Amino acid sequence: MHRLRQGKLYPSKSLSWICSFSTLLWFCLPKGQYNSNSLSSVRYMSTSTSAVAIEKQMVAENEVQQVELLTGVEDLHGGIILDMNKAMDSEAFASSLRASMSPWKQQGKRAVWIKVPTELVNLVEPAVKEGFRYHHAEPDYLMLVNWISNSTNTLPQNASHRVGIGAFVVNDKREVLVVQEKNGRFKGTGVWKFPTGVVNEGEDIYMAAIREVKEETGIDTEFVEILAFRQSHKSFFTKSDLFFVCMLRPHSFDIQKQDIEIDAAQWMSLEDYAA
Repeated sequence: MHRLRQGKLYPSKSLSWICSFSTLLWFCLPKGQYNSNSLSSVRYMSTSTSAVAIEKQMVAENEVQQVELLTGVEDLHGGIILDMNKAMDSEAFASSLRASMSPWKQQGKRAVWIKVPTELVNLVEPAVKEGFRYHHAEPDYLMLVNWISNSTNTLPQNASHRVGIGAFVVNDKREVLVVQEKNGRFKGTGVWKFPTGVVNEGEDIYMAAIREVKEETGIDTEFVEILAFRQSHKSFFTKSDLFFVCMLRPHSFDIQKQDIEIDAAQWMSLEDYAA
């Protein structure tokens, strides 16, 4: 007997066994108890049971073959980066991720990064269940990582600091540009301070100082030098802070304060500011 598998004929061990079993019954049944109907029933039951088992095995094999391995980009440190940019069922993703881990380990990959955009948040839970953890988040994505090597984990931590600036702007009259903020620690205290702000991603420190002065007061400036800097800890949740004081030279003098953040702005003499 033969059966068809993937376009080729192969001997059917199951059907051969059924035939042998039927022959054995011919000799083992007591005389007078054998009839064609009983043997036909046994043969039918055995054939049906075997067919179900074969069908289940074929379904299982097809399911394994249908698991799609995930593809990523190799980084410079022996890792793989997956950029999930297509919608995917959570269970299908879990199966693909699980199946992909083995070849990555065999290839000696050290870590796997998964970039999950906000619209594919359903992929986060199955990834965490497979051993991934949060590394960092941005407004439009969450980055997960899993160290899969048996060597010591050398993954870098998330950014430990944020960078801030303060702008010391002095005109030819020895007047310094100062503001009062609508929010923050000095809100409602009447304290005059330098324009301050946070350096954006990819922005130079001196450019951040020029930008913040323009946004808060409308004054155009040019960078002169960095006067000082200081470090503080747990400034923004658990993050530390690096703060740079930049000296700027004004190119305009007419103040146009930012209504959203600034309550008041003015030019103040250095003597009054230092008093």
